[in-house]
Amino acid sequence: MGFISLGCPKNLVDSEVMMGLLDRAGARLTANPEDAEILVVNTCSFIDSAKQESVDTILEMVRHKTAGTAKRLIVAGCLVERYRDEIQKNIPEVDAVVGTGELEAILAAAGLQSPAPAISNSPFNILTTGDLVERASSAVNKHSRPEGDLREAQGRFSREHWDGAIASLPNYLYSDETPRILATPRSSAYIKIAEGCDHPCGFCIIPQLRGKFRSRRFESVVAEAQNLVRQGVREITLIGQDTTCYGEDLGLTDGLADLLDALAQIEGLKWLRFLYAYPNKVTTKLLETIARHDNIAKYLDVPLQHASPAVLKRMKRGGSGDIFLRMIEKARSIVPDLVVRTTFIVGFPGESPRDFELLEEFIAEAQIDWLGAFPYSDEEGSAAFDLDAKVPKRTIESRRKRLMKLQQKISAERQQKWIGRQMDVLIEGVSDETELLWQGRTLMHAPEIDGKVLINDFGTDADGTPRETLVPGTFYRCEITESHHYDVVARIIE
Repeated sequence: MGFISLGCPKNLVDSEVMMGLLDRAGARLTANPEDAEILVVNTCSFIDSAKQESVDTILEMVRHKTAGTAKRLIVAGCLVERYRDEIQKNIPEVDAVVGTGELEAILAAAGLQSPAPAISNSPFNILTTGDLVERASSAVNKHSRPEGDLREAQGRFSREHWDGAIASLPNYLYSDETPRILATPRSSAYIKIAEGCDHPCGFCIIPQLRGKFRSRRFESVVAEAQNLVRQGVREITLIGQDTTCYGEDLGLTDGLADLLDALAQIEGLKWLRFLYAYPNKVTTKLLETIARHDNIAKYLDVPLQHASPAVLKRMKRGGSGDIFLRMIEKARSIVPDLVVRTTFIVGFPGESPRDFELLEEFIAEAQIDWLGAFPYSDEEGSAAFDLDAKVPKRTIESRRKRLMKLQQKISAERQQKWIGRQMDVLIEGVSDETELLWQGRTLMHAPEIDGKVLINDFGTDADGTPRETLVPGTFYRCEITESHHYDVVARIIE
């Protein structure tokens, strides 16, 4: 079986779970589509460009089926939730589809059977964790949040106008007992702590694609982290559509802070971070937890999306540049040397020249370390799709370039302050840019999305001889010697 995973880290974890299920059922996985008898494409459907990449990849895999050795083609993921019937109707070479809430159905889609459960000789009826949760008086398996229940009553999760989509929402959650085959480097792994989203953001269709917000059990996440560390993982990144809501549906207060506190104490876990915070969920306790543990990244990834109150209101997010500035100021006061990452959407319907100027003014004042700016994508099924006052694409792209030019200067100035600092670096391998350099990341660089540390001096071994190479997946001590717009250059000390 060959597996192609597209989209975000959350989708990658789904792919790892499906690969784990397939492996346990006896399938042999290959990294080469040319060698596969069965091909799986796990798709993304967040914006138009992601949908196009998914379709292009499916069509590429079709060629392996029509002219190669592949006998079966399976399409999984978000594109299935949006266009379930349309996929097989328009691409008849697709043999089966698997939605985001149907990961275990990958076995049937591949023509495999789930392994029979182990037979117990115990005279007692042993309840599984799922049984216990199902019977609990609190009924936490419903994963209910008042906000989510309200949004559901308002039709936030409705898919009735999506041709080919089924009405029932995904509700799947994997656990520490679910098999996973990591697709990340051996020293690093993601853990998905929650699934779905209850927020009403007008530009987003993730709630319809992924379902209502639901958290994994606290003990399950800790157990998975412990298992990963025993396997050699030293860096864990927690993910979810909104990690800062973690545990609210299970009756936890400050669930993410408590989870981080527990995970940080796992022996052998060197780096720990979380991504995708919601602005009004960044609590004092969360910040204090980040500051208290050396192995928790002094890093806050909080997508703000805009700074104009008018645009944020139309986005159904709320807030303002002033509110966000106070949040960032508070975070930096509690967490010394905090690195802040955020993303903005440029060209949301109704964004006026003054709205954009407010965004520029905010960026200049906030001095964000890592920033991404994305053009608004008009997604059918989102609330924003029906808004008027659409901004022309040329204007959107002009504004996006203007924003990134402003941020490039800010990033360069922020990176300049790194020169002379010593820090640990996780070596990834030879640089993507040139074989003359190697590359890695510090704790302040999240995988895939931030800048790189470029290594031009390997230092010396213990006996003083020049070190000829580095070992990918290994931590070294380095000193930052140069800075560029987004990357820094370092030499290995030890």
